[in-house]
Amino acid sequence: MRKRKNSYPVYSMSAALLLSGLLIALSGCSGGADQASSGKTDTVNGNEAPKQAADSGAVKDELVTIEYWQYQYPAKVDLINALIEDFQKKHPNIRVKQTNFPYDQYNEKVAALVPAGKGPDVINLYYGWLPKYVSSGYLQPLPDSAFSENTIKQEFFPFVDTAKLNGKYYAIPTAVRTLALFYNKDLYVKAGLDPSKPPATWDELVAYAKKLTQKDKNDQYVVEGLAWQPNAQLHHWYRDALVYQAGGKDISEDRRKILWNQSTAGLEAFKYLIDLSLVHKVGTNNFYNDDITAFKGGHAAMNIDGSFQLGGLKKDVPDLNYAIAPLPAYKEKATQVSFWANAITRNVQGKKLEAAAEFLKYLTSKEVQEQWVEKIGELPAKKDVALQDKYSKDEKLGPFIQQLAVAHAHFFVDEKLERDYFTEAVDQVVLNKVPYEKAFEELVSRTQKLYDEYWAKQDKK
Repeated sequence: MRKRKNSYPVYSMSAALLLSGLLIALSGCSGGADQASSGKTDTVNGNEAPKQAADSGAVKDELVTIEYWQYQYPAKVDLINALIEDFQKKHPNIRVKQTNFPYDQYNEKVAALVPAGKGPDVINLYYGWLPKYVSSGYLQPLPDSAFSENTIKQEFFPFVDTAKLNGKYYAIPTAVRTLALFYNKDLYVKAGLDPSKPPATWDELVAYAKKLTQKDKNDQYVVEGLAWQPNAQLHHWYRDALVYQAGGKDISEDRRKILWNQSTAGLEAFKYLIDLSLVHKVGTNNFYNDDITAFKGGHAAMNIDGSFQLGGLKKDVPDLNYAIAPLPAYKEKATQVSFWANAITRNVQGKKLEAAAEFLKYLTSKEVQEQWVEKIGELPAKKDVALQDKYSKDEKLGPFIQQLAVAHAHFFVDEKLERDYFTEAVDQVVLNKVPYEKAFEELVSRTQKLYDEYWAKQDKK
């Protein structure tokens, strides 16, 4: 079966740049099942940006045009088109042209054009790419006049600090994503389980998944109890949820040292994730192509996935009878959080910089964040917007938002390689019968080497 291309990074964010030599492969996505599509303003496909809003008071020589880039994700492209029209009505002297690229080409285009002084003025990027973008000189810090540190700390959730490098914020999100447990209520009933009582612990997750798993006479999966796709969201689940839930930590405060092996928590979490497939046999890699496809088709009873899937589920399978629950916990509660953020490229100056800052302020406004929830399914990045009752008490959104207080965002120095190292370590155990301990220590060693190399370069600057 064909392997899916991961967003998030997965968002993410298999995406790529810079990440393995300035080329990556998305989610977050870090992550998800984002599918390529063109938008109305996709100039790559020959379409034009929306026409400038008419304004009798506008002076032609003051007209400023900025270019906005994001990857081709249909719902986001369509929403940005609509937002651009609204923004231009409110700012008649600013014109915004949106350009989109297929996900797998996105970072390649950035690497080729930004250093040459071409390409976007404002760019949408996965937070896990930021260290590579900043160290490569693609971005400039956000203007303090528009996004002061005090304002960001007061208005946004704390994990936005992962966008702070060298003492400066380089990007700001419109929306964020957390992981939760998606489950098929009809399959619960069929298995004799109460849909109003989803699993709340690691042990319950295993027990439920076993009851929900269906196989044919040849011992082949018909329904996975729990979708098991390490290169999708499970590598995020490991770092930012399972490790913390087992009582450990992901990374040191200075972001230099991987801490998975500093206690028994890292290995325990690693073994738990692998045993779901290898020992408990409740799911397998690439079943029905990938986890979200299996879940949409009723071939996976449960799935660990991100809030960004809500929009696609609503559109693609509106009759799917499913629910959301917080991630099952162990010693502690925890979930992963990630985000796509907007940044300003390094060569933007003068009137263009002022226009870019205005557009970023608009994209982070309450009205836009609320539209993002409705049209995309991602969560507001600002605390006062996300914590409104209409979201925090919502049947689908609530379980995601309720976990924001225990959400962690891993600091990637190379999103693609870090994801690859994790999936390769899992494969070593599952496919090559390498002992858990050996594969785990190799994973920690390889990941730590990436960090050592990254920081050695930063320290020389």
